[in-house]
Amino acid sequence: MADLDPGLDDYQLAEALVRESGQLALLMREAGLEGQQKTSVSDVVTAADHAAEAYVLEQLRRCRPDDGILGEEGASVAGTSGRTWVIDPVDGTYNFLHGSTYWCSAIALKDSSGVLLGAVFQPEEDKLWLGGTARATTLNGERLTSFEPGSADGSSRADTPLSELGAATYIHPTWLADPMCAMPWHAAATSAASLRMNGSGSCDLSRVADGQVGCWFQHSCPEWDWLPGKALVFAAGGAVDVVRVNGLEWFLAGGARAVRELRAALESGSVV
Repeated sequence: MADLDPGLDDYQLAEALVRESGQLALLMREAGLEGQQKTSVSDVVTAADHAAEAYVLEQLRRCRPDDGILGEEGASVAGTSGRTWVIDPVDGTYNFLHGSTYWCSAIALKDSSGVLLGAVFQPEEDKLWLGGTARATTLNGERLTSFEPGSADGSSRADTPLSELGAATYIHPTWLADPMCAMPWHAAATSAASLRMNGSGSCDLSRVADGQVGCWFQHSCPEWDWLPGKALVFAAGGAVDVVRVNGLEWFLAGGARAVRELRAALESGSVV
């Protein structure tokens, strides 16, 4: 893979990194890969995950030597600038390993104020979402408007109730055996019009940003599964939130009304 230009701005760099790392992973899969279990049969890692993360780590240390780096597969650089790149070059590895197109390369940049930008690239669908505090979210360069008023009465998806929206989510089967998790999840799940569980948080959140998915909720998300998509949803005009219920943190995204109603539904599953 080619070295990237250190003169790229942060958005250009993020775009180039997810494109290159995603394409690298895809090429490696086409050449043949086997997965290794991490915590369960559905939580796997491949050589492509490690190689793609190593590429991103190398390029960031060249192009942003003062910034910190945090990666799912172990990349950890403290940095001195107060900024940190959070990277997940293959999100949805179980899907990736089994031939599904529903996986992506994702990256976010954060500082002490919060997340500054996010980029998500789905190589097999050639879709790249990019956005942050200094730039509205785009899909393949086109600005997203799914949260803006679009009907004759001036309403928008930001006002749509949860009961009329499809919700993307994920919960591992073992968590359904734990009432402390299952009760709030069930309350939120049964409040939506329909459910989607496709196995990549960053792909899900990107589709919340572009309007294909109405809202999203999931518990216990590490930063690399949350921050890239959080940045995209917020920069597209959507809402995000985190709520603690029964000792677990739940991460929420969608229109403002849907997020409020998701939060209320999750809290209704609280065990006092």
